[in-house]
Amino acid sequence: MTRLSHLLFSSFAVLGANAASSVLDLIPGNFNSVVLESGKPALVEFFAPWCGHCKSLAPVYEELAQHFDFARDKVVIGKVDADEHKDLGRKFGVQGFPTLKWFDGKSDKPEDYNGGRDLESLSSFISEKIGVKPKAKKTAQSAVTMLNDQTFKQQIGGDKDVLVAFTAPWCGRMWPLLTQYRSTVDLLADCKSLAPIWEAAANDYAAEPNVVIAKVDAEAENSKSTAEAQGVKSYPTIKYFPKGSTTPEPYEGGRSEKDILDFMNLKARTHRTVGGGLDAKAGIITSLDAIVGTLTDGGSLASVSQEVSKAAKDLKDKYADYYVKVLAKLSTSQGYAEKELARLEGLIKKGGLAPEKLDDLVSRSNILRTFTGKGGEKQEL
Repeated sequence: MTRLSHLLFSSFAVLGANAASSVLDLIPGNFNSVVLESGKPALVEFFAPWCGHCKSLAPVYEELAQHFDFARDKVVIGKVDADEHKDLGRKFGVQGFPTLKWFDGKSDKPEDYNGGRDLESLSSFISEKIGVKPKAKKTAQSAVTMLNDQTFKQQIGGDKDVLVAFTAPWCGRMWPLLTQYRSTVDLLADCKSLAPIWEAAANDYAAEPNVVIAKVDAEAENSKSTAEAQGVKSYPTIKYFPKGSTTPEPYEGGRSEKDILDFMNLKARTHRTVGGGLDAKAGIITSLDAIVGTLTDGGSLASVSQEVSKAAKDLKDKYADYYVKVLAKLSTSQGYAEKELARLEGLIKKGGLAPEKLDDLVSRSNILRTFTGKGGEKQEL
């Protein structure tokens, strides 16, 4: 993995000028005109492609540049490959990587940046210098649970089924730069394509309290110990942790949203579909369904009700009582199941329901179809 990281970031240095990046690549040919003589201040990172801390900073620095992209007439956010352009590094006393320096745009006497390397600290520093606040694009809050060394131990082995993707910040971000380097394309294609699918799967399970779709940054300081302990050698690596167990099962299935849902539905006994809805089996209790099915074979309502009530007492499923309720209603209204099913389907079609309420109505509708002889036939809503 070390060799791969070195290869990828060496390629980044070679191709950086052609990438769709908001960070300006600085070389001896443009450094003076852009940084020292333009009259425009600049924050400059002196980095080396093989530097681990540089790799960690790269996505943060890119995001920083994007947030100040609107203010290009007021500030430059650039970087120098000081491993390749050693003379520039020596000129400004660079002795380690990454080194950040602030230039006023008028002289060759920069100010060392000694603040935090997180986005907030860097943004605050620039704002104080130029009097302009950053503008971040509004993004929806992620449904994916990020785990570190501490939260991983808290989450795994508890009362939830957890599917974890071990990734790295550079994996996927480097895709636009490396498509011509075929030896690394397959790996990066996985990273690039998995990210939105992983987010979609997490959203699909957002209403499931006992299912977690998670991610671990395998190269972050606060989580790389977990990745090492899990034997992660490549990215992305996906592992499933059953509730109550710290022993993982490697996920070796397909990488589509449906593949992931099919796997987790089987393992966690859930019924989610692509988009976050429920399938035609949600709410169904197989043992009670079998008893209710005897009604169509000539079984009496009274005997079926008695048998279902007896069986429901031993079940912890919240919908066991609903079977009992429907049977009680049928004893006084023969057409209750059909009428109630039509009512619930009408509410679902109307829309505007909270996710929990919608799940409940779909589950009860599925159960009612058992009583109407349409079990397993989910309506198009």
